[in-house]
Amino acid sequence: MATKFTASQSVEIAVPEQPIPIQHYLRQPQRLVKALADNSRIQQLSEEVFRLKMRPLTFMSLSIQPTVDMRVWAESNGIIYLRSLGCEILGFEYINQRFTLNLKGYLSPQEFSTGTRLQGIADLEVQVDFPPPFSFTPKPILEATGNALLKSVLLSVKQRLLNQLLADYRYWVISQTKDRGLDSGSTELPILNAE
Repeated sequence: MATKFTASQSVEIAVPEQPIPIQHYLRQPQRLVKALADNSRIQQLSEEVFRLKMRPLTFMSLSIQPTVDMRVWAESNGIIYLRSLGCEILGFEYINQRFTLNLKGYLSPQEFSTGTRLQGIADLEVQVDFPPPFSFTPKPILEATGNALLKSVLLSVKQRLLNQLLADYRYWVISQTKDRGLDSGSTELPILNAE
């Protein structure tokens, strides 16, 4: 019998003002993916599809390492969406055939009088049909353990996002302003000054 685990994690990030609004940065989903995970664990399959090799997860005495294919895309309004397309558990064929992972989330820039904030949420759901001896474990214990594991996965992704996203955004703005010859002290794009 399949057991379902779920977790949800919200995030809110205050965005420091930069010469180029973060909406321009968010139009490049691959940058967000690189902020979510270490470069060595990401393979870009197409413009919007990425394969992410997750860190090994230990569930009770079982150690698994899911590989997740996900689509990450930006809408014209600056909102970035993320959806899992498929998942594979390498080395455990029994579990791989009985394992489904569903990840969906978004990150949206919101304007406030105090500045821009990124707000988002990620929902993760895993369904797995366990082999013995796990199938003999009481379901509430399995569910509590699984839900806690998923919550810790989303929390570590959130921490990485909080640490990496703004640093990469700042780096990107610096590289863009150097390329365009903008004065580093300027807070506006030259186009805006040409009125």
